[in-house]
Formats: sequence, C-alpha cells, structure tokens
Amino acid sequence: MNPIIEVKNLVKHYKDVQAVNDVSFSIPKGICFGLLGPNGAGKTTTIEMMEGITPPTSGDILYKGIANNPDFKHEAGIQFQSTALMDYLTVKEVLQLFATFYRRTVPLATLIEQCYLSEFIDHQASKLSGGQRQRLLLALALVNDPDIIFLDEPTTGLDPQSRRNFWQLIENIKSRGKTIVLTTHYMDEAEQLCDHLVIVDRGQIIAQGSPAQLLDEHFQHVFVCLDRQALPPELAREYDTKPQDSDQIIIESPSVEDTLQTLIGHNAQLSSLQVRNPTLDDLFLKLTGHNLRE
Repeated sequence: MNPIIEVKNLVKHYKDVQAVNDVSFSIPKGICFGLLGPNGAGKTTTIEMMEGITPPTSGDILYKGIANNPDFKHEAGIQFQSTALMDYLTVKEVLQLFATFYRRTVPLATLIEQCYLSEFIDHQASKLSGGQRQRLLLALALVNDPDIIFLDEPTTGLDPQSRRNFWQLIENIKSRGKTIVLTTHYMDEAEQLCDHLVIVDRGQIIAQGSPAQLLDEHFQHVFVCLDRQALPPELAREYDTKPQDSDQIIIESPSVEDTLQTLIGHNAQLSSLQVRNPTLDDLFLKLTGHNLRE
C-alpha cells in the first residue's frame, strides 16, 4: 500500500539547537500513527513541519507521493493543543464559520452527530467544559472531510471518562478509513489507539513499530511488584532495581513460578504482590532512562 505521507531525512535547526536530526518514516493510509516523545524531543517540531506550519531546514515531506502537494491544505485536518475560539459565537456558528474556509465540507448535521455536539450546539463556544471543547475542536478538524487528521495531545487535561469517550470518537474516525497522526503523553492512550508508533528522543527516532512488536522486542519478562518491607533485607538488595527511597520493589521475572518459589522460600510476605506485563512507559524508561512525562 502506498503511504499517504512520507517523511524523508527531516532536519530542523534553531540557531545552535538541532531539534530534529535526520528523521524518516512513512504512514500508510487508514491507520492511527503515534508520535511519542518527551517535551523537547523534537516531536512537536516534526508534527509542525508535517502540517506545513514550520519549514524544515532540510529533508522532504511527501503527501500522496508529492512534495509540497497543494491538495494537502484542503485534505488535512488539524486539532492543535490550544485553539482560541471566538467570543460570543455559539458552537453552531463556529462550525459554520470554519466550513467557509474549505472547498469540500461535511454537512453540519453529520458533524454534530459524529462528535456528539447536540447537547451544547447553541452554547457559547468559549464557555464549554474541557471535554465539550475537545469534541468541538475535533469537529473543526473534521469539517473539511479530511483524508488525514493530526491530533496534538487531544486529551490532555481531560478526566478519565472524557478521555475514554474521546478515544471512542477517534476509533470511529479510523473505522471510516481516515488516517490519524496522534501525539500523546499518555501511554495507555497510545497502546489503545495506535497501530504504529515512532518514539523520538533528542531529535532522533529511538524505536518504531506496533505497540505489541515493540514490547515483544524489548521485554522477555513480566514485572513482579511487592512492598519493600515485604522482603527480607538481603533479598530486597538482590532484587532492587529502584532507588532506596522507593516503597516498592519491582522484580523483572522471566518466570513468575520460579520467582514465587524464591520469595516463598525466603518467607516473603506476599499480600502486596502484583504481577503485570511491561507497558510502553516501561519501554520508554528502558530506552531513554527517564519517564515520558518528565
């Protein structure tokens, strides 16, 4: 399948800072593509170059096989991290205004239904709650029936229920064959939504693949977790992989049965024991030495 967008040897310099250093990847049509990285990793700069907001120092961005494709501005939708909405305009009036910017648009009634806007369609757009505002911003990104949609940390600041409701909206969009480019700081969000991930740090790609592929590639164990006081001191020192001021011991275990036998043999208290699979948070910590949200 031909990619809908290709990034080739992308570089971006800001004075003495190289924000993006020779980044290359391609995005097939119809997937949710995740670009992950901490603040300052080059993630936002890469996205802004893909969106045509920031010019690259060097490298190429091809949309449907064409560099500087004039169709991109009409066929892309963007939900920014922060968008100022007009005072005194209702949600309906904001949608109508944005629809005038494009040659191809989605019927207003369809947008209202897709993004669940009917309950506040006549409210002032500047006075919406966080979840309502994000649904409106998503509708604005969809107003031109785009082939590719950029969502830049769309659920930041939302409560857990609103986040999961927004996830369902994204799944619905992808089910209609749209391509989604998502940036997020939430690893559970990336695992839930993304078909393919690129992880960047210090301006370079450090890993890419599907969430399952990346976890299988980098981990051959599970994590057995216990409270520090549950282990005899000598066993705690043997297993400890976290700073001494941590209240929890995390054991990297290739065999839960063997680990449990060892713990029981040393009279460890197992009431606090938890077993969990590696996550993308663990992967990022392993690859970079720090947490994604630091």
